[in-house]
Amino acid sequence: MRRPRPQPPPAGPPVELVVEAVGGEGDGVAVGPTYVPFTLPGERVRAAGAGERRTLVEVLEPSLERVAPPCPHFHACGGCALQHWAPAPYLAWKVERLRATLARQRIETELLTAFAAKPASRRRLALHARKGTAAAARLGYKARRSWELVEIAVCPIAEPRLQVAIPALKRLAAPLFEHPKSAPTLHVTLTDSGLDVEISGVESRSGGLSADARVQLAERAAAADFARVSLDGEVAYQARAPQVRLGPAIVDLPPGAFLQATREAEAAMADFVAEAAAGARRIADLYCGVGTFTFRLAQIAPVHALDASAEAIRALAAAAGALGQGAVTTEVCDLVRRPVLAAELKRTDVAVFDPPRAGAAEQAAELARSAVARVIGVSCNPATFARDARTLIEAGFRLARVLPLDQFLWSPHIELVGVFDR
Repeated sequence: MRRPRPQPPPAGPPVELVVEAVGGEGDGVAVGPTYVPFTLPGERVRAAGAGERRTLVEVLEPSLERVAPPCPHFHACGGCALQHWAPAPYLAWKVERLRATLARQRIETELLTAFAAKPASRRRLALHARKGTAAAARLGYKARRSWELVEIAVCPIAEPRLQVAIPALKRLAAPLFEHPKSAPTLHVTLTDSGLDVEISGVESRSGGLSADARVQLAERAAAADFARVSLDGEVAYQARAPQVRLGPAIVDLPPGAFLQATREAEAAMADFVAEAAAGARRIADLYCGVGTFTFRLAQIAPVHALDASAEAIRALAAAAGALGQGAVTTEVCDLVRRPVLAAELKRTDVAVFDPPRAGAAEQAAELARSAVARVIGVSCNPATFARDARTLIEAGFRLARVLPLDQFLWSPHIELVGVFDR
């Protein structure tokens, strides 16, 4: 079904507003509430439109915290919301939002100094493609509150090798539009052995790409020296296995494998998790993926690693075997439908969980009933983390400390790692 395009806000004469705060999506908030993007607390602005959401016309009195956005696509591109805010107050706002989210579940804890990603550090991007010429597609991000595409030439959040690859990615995407309903997204990951491109959104009900289009795709991937190109999990071209180092292990990534957005954030998370697990006798690594934490934890104690993705578990097990790391055992397990039961954790003294955005409600309930002494929670969603934390706290755990992580630079998004003790 074709998605309806969002309607523009109703017209109205420009009004002057004083911005009092920044809301959860990164827009400035004035009395009403009235939301105005690209504004900061204390600013007096002129905004157009009507209703709750307005468009910024002019900043009449800028904040001292306002800085020049580094990206030429800012304001049009929907990828970043806060490039106009100085780093220190921007990061403090994110940490305060995290504190408030925990407080809504009546949770107080020590918030450590936040990890802050730097520009040019993102190693994975999701780039939307639209039909251009036979030689090159249009490629970029969606506009703010729209399905329209903002074609990009640069992306200051991305690692330089991803930015350099944008022209080659535009050429790669050109053969993907045989069907008028195709709206491809290129999920591009910079690995240690080159770019890994997973393509989704190509119309498949009509038979998918023709043989000719697949040949063009492979030729263009080879010309760009990409490591691999996949279509919805099916390898269309591979010159070499996309690999990453996770602690002491080298892992061959399956198509579509999840990695943390930046190498530096992954290292900060892994160091924090390993420090918190020090002294463990047996560790459960729940929602382990391809082993972001597994191999580092296995240097401390035997680890049982579980994930719903059979492909991720196969990659993890192969890497552990190549390393000769017999301390790692693996299991394919959907931890939502079938969480590890409290009785099965009786020999485990430390458990790590790193669920998707929906959280780990079912697994948290079993951890609460278990005899595990320490739980380490990694989360990309403070709201579901706080809900799961409340479950553990009511069972006698204490959230001892939290490391906030800002690896999605200039977005409203913040992540965290929390340590629970009995």
